[in-house]
Amino acid sequence: MPNSVARKTGRRHPLMGALLIAIGLLVTGGAYAAASTTIAMAETPSVSQASLIDEGEKLFLANCASCHGLNVEGTAAGPSLIGVGALAVDFQVGTGRMPMAGSGPQAEAKPVQFTQPQIDALAAFVASLAPGPGLPDPQYYAGDGDAAAGGALFRVNCAMCHNVAGAGGALTEGKYAPHLRNIDPLHVYGAMVTGPQNMPVFNDMNLTPEQKNDVITYLKYLDETPSVGGFSLGSLGPVSEGLLIWLIGLGGLIAVAIWLTARSN
Repeated sequence: MPNSVARKTGRRHPLMGALLIAIGLLVTGGAYAAASTTIAMAETPSVSQASLIDEGEKLFLANCASCHGLNVEGTAAGPSLIGVGALAVDFQVGTGRMPMAGSGPQAEAKPVQFTQPQIDALAAFVASLAPGPGLPDPQYYAGDGDAAAGGALFRVNCAMCHNVAGAGGALTEGKYAPHLRNIDPLHVYGAMVTGPQNMPVFNDMNLTPEQKNDVITYLKYLDETPSVGGFSLGSLGPVSEGLLIWLIGLGGLIAVAIWLTARSN
């Protein structure tokens, strides 16, 4: 009799198992729904971002699609822009290189044709198509790094094309490395990351963001520091210096010789 009572008091209700399963399903389903909503909110652009992308698409179709294709797939006149990222758009359009005025060995910097909000819209549209380099944190192009370290990096990686003083230089087939004086730091960073035209790409494995900031700091130092040797002569090194010697130095000697000859007669 006591054993029978014990069995009755320890027995669970027949529906208890089903109730526990239902509770488990509700908890699991609720957690999944909450997680899905959070992910969807993170992946879905906000209304303002969506309108920015829409505005960028309109600008692209009106100004860029003739060369880069209606679907940004590229044509014979221009490459695909899928995956180039917002940073490439900011550099190319923000420096006036795009849209190109005409075909040539390379896109040249010229007056910018778009406002900054329009550039941001174009960048947002291209960035929405596929992952690519985005705009960096301002701390990485603030120009407050180590100028000495940046100078060493510049001489190793950049000076062979851009000149040790950032004055630019000639390349092959009518191309050239542009000067880097008084350039927007964000555009310098963008050029290092995206490697426009003949320039190699310096990703974070080649130059860390901090090292890129050091290079920008060095260029800022060049902009703010006068030539300690007197006239810079374009910072073109022995070419301009030799030309000056020939034209002024040797020319002056010839003029003096002619003057002395005239005096003796």
